[in-house]
Amino acid sequence: MVAVSPVAPKGSTSVIHNAYPNYKIIVLNDDFNTFEHVSNCLIKYIPKMTSDHAWTLTYQVHYEGQAIVWVGPQEPAEFYHQQLRREGLTMAPLEEA
Repeated sequence: MVAVSPVAPKGSTSVIHNAYPNYKIIVLNDDFNTFEHVSNCLIKYIPKMTSDHAWTLTYQVHYEGQAIVWVGPQEPAEFYHQQLRREGLTMAPLEEA
């Protein structure tokens, strides 16, 4: 389900629904977090994250320098981003998807 914001153009009686943007959570590679810690944090804080997918993303972070670990609405994105950052993961700023 996509959240929408009703917007009525000036001088119009119709309402145009603009979708709220999604945001990307990006984990960055660093020299101090272990593979196990990164994977465990993804499983713990990202909804529906499986162990296999968490390890795939962890390897992507290590070998490619970053990985998009979740995309969705701003409010939960901010919450998950904050939780991962508090666990010590190196995070890119939230950005629109």
